[in-house]
Amino acid sequence: MARRPSELETPVTRRKLFRKPSFGQDTVGRISEAIARAMGTGFFLIAMSLVVAAWLTWNTMAPVSAQFDPRALNFTLLTLILSLQASYAAPLILLAQNREADRDRVKFEQDRQRAERNLADTEYLAREVVALRLALEEVATKDFVRDELKDMLKQLTAEINSAEQSKKKSK
Repeated sequence: MARRPSELETPVTRRKLFRKPSFGQDTVGRISEAIARAMGTGFFLIAMSLVVAAWLTWNTMAPVSAQFDPRALNFTLLTLILSLQASYAAPLILLAQNREADRDRVKFEQDRQRAERNLADTEYLAREVVALRLALEEVATKDFVRDELKDMLKQLTAEINSAEQSKKKSK
């Protein structure tokens, strides 16, 4: 019987050096949520402030030949970088909010369906309780049976006594 080779045993015929990345909508959404979550932290604000402070300090204190964004241009590169960061941050935050809204919508629908099931179960149980109450009204209780047996015993005792008295009279 011939053994079939596994994937690891067969050589790769053609290997791609550069693969085209495939980003699904879910992948982009998760990435945007991660970025939006990171941008909303105090650490990000402090780090961004430190980078801007270092940028301004370097380009103010360093010799003109070492400055990469000289003051003569009014920190044009810094302004461009901050504008670029803001222009990407807004859509990423909106993507994250849309995904959150979709999750909330799904959760709301699941909660509504669960509430409907709970209501149906509650109504069913209420009907069952009513049926049990009605059935219990028809069932003889222990006290009722005891009273009935006492009444029957009194009747039997009275019949036996009357039968004995009629026998005594007939003798």
